[in-house]
Amino acid sequence: MTEKKYPHSLINVEKELTINNLKKRYDIVVFNSKGEVHLIVECKAPQIKIDQTTFDQIARYNLSLKANYLMVTNGLDHYYCQMDFEAENYVFLKDIPEYVRC
Repeated sequence: MTEKKYPHSLINVEKELTINNLKKRYDIVVFNSKGEVHLIVECKAPQIKIDQTTFDQIARYNLSLKANYLMVTNGLDHYYCQMDFEAENYVFLKDIPEYVRC
């Protein structure tokens, strides 16, 4: 919120979603000003290594949520991705973009 200027009112924490009839819980979702999911953040404990399993998890969540950006962090290492829906993959970024009102 401080660095990227995302309004607190657009941030949702630890809510349930259903994927393939299974109940899952995302860590953080940030909406844009139109109410669309803009960013999903998957948080792991510092002792948990970020690996392909973590990216697979957030990608599964994004099948339902359709966010443009993904972030994975364990508090020590941070990874940022932008979705390429046409190619059905994600592209790694150096950082997530600052909030821009739609």
